[in-house]
Amino acid sequence: MMPSPIAKTGLPPAGQPQRSAAEDAVLDALVAQGEAVVARIGGSVAQFRSRLRFIDPGRQYIIVEPCADSAANAALLALPRALFHAEWGEWHIEFAAGGPERTVHAGAPVIRLRFPEAISSRRRRASERAPVPPQPPLRCVASVDDTIYFEATICDISLGGVGILQFGPDSALQAGTVIRNCRIEGRGRDLVSVDLEVRYTGPATLADGSPAQRAGCRFLSPSPALADLIREFFGKDF
Repeated sequence: MMPSPIAKTGLPPAGQPQRSAAEDAVLDALVAQGEAVVARIGGSVAQFRSRLRFIDPGRQYIIVEPCADSAANAALLALPRALFHAEWGEWHIEFAAGGPERTVHAGAPVIRLRFPEAISSRRRRASERAPVPPQPPLRCVASVDDTIYFEATICDISLGGVGILQFGPDSALQAGTVIRNCRIEGRGRDLVSVDLEVRYTGPATLADGSPAQRAGCRFLSPSPALADLIREFFGKDF
C-alpha cells in the first residue's frame, strides 16, 4: 500500500472539543473590552458587525447586540450557525455559534446564540493578505495516481500562505498536517506546485447555511512561479 502523502502530527482532529478555561476567558475579555465581533454572512449583505454583550456563566449561551443594519440581523438569524471573528491587539480570535434567536436582555433587544462549539486565537500573520475572488475559483488540489485526496478553494493569499475553504461536514484537516505537491490551479492559469502546512482550522458557514471548514496554511516550498501568482492578487512587487 502506498503511504499517504499527507503527513500528520498527533494533534487532535479539527472540530474536536478541546476548550480550556483560558479559551473560554477570551470571550469574557471581548465583552469587558467592548471589542467588535464580525460574522461574514454572504449574499447581498457583506457582514454582521456587533459586540458581545453577555456570556452565560454556565457556558450555555452568548448574547450579541443587534447591528445597525437590519438586513444583516435578518441574515444572521436565518443561519443555523455562524463563524464570528474579532481582532484584539495582535490576536485574531474566531468562534462558531449556532441557533441565533431574538430575545431581550436587561430590557434591550438582543440576539442569543448557543455557547460556541469552538474557540481559537492566534497571532495575526505577519504578511499582508489579499482576497481571492470566488469566481473563477482558485483551488488547491493534491492527488496520487489521478485520485484526488485533497481539494479546497482559496479565499485569500499572502507571501506566507493561503486561507482555504473545504466544503461539507466531513472535512478532516488537522493543524500540523503537511500536504505535499499541492497544485494551485484555476481556469486559464498555469499550475503552481507547493507544499503546504496547515497552521489552524475552524468551522465556517457559507452564505446558504451549508457547513465548511476554514484553514490557514503556510507555504513550505515557495517558488518564482508562486511569487508571480501572489503578485497578481496584490497588484505590486514585493
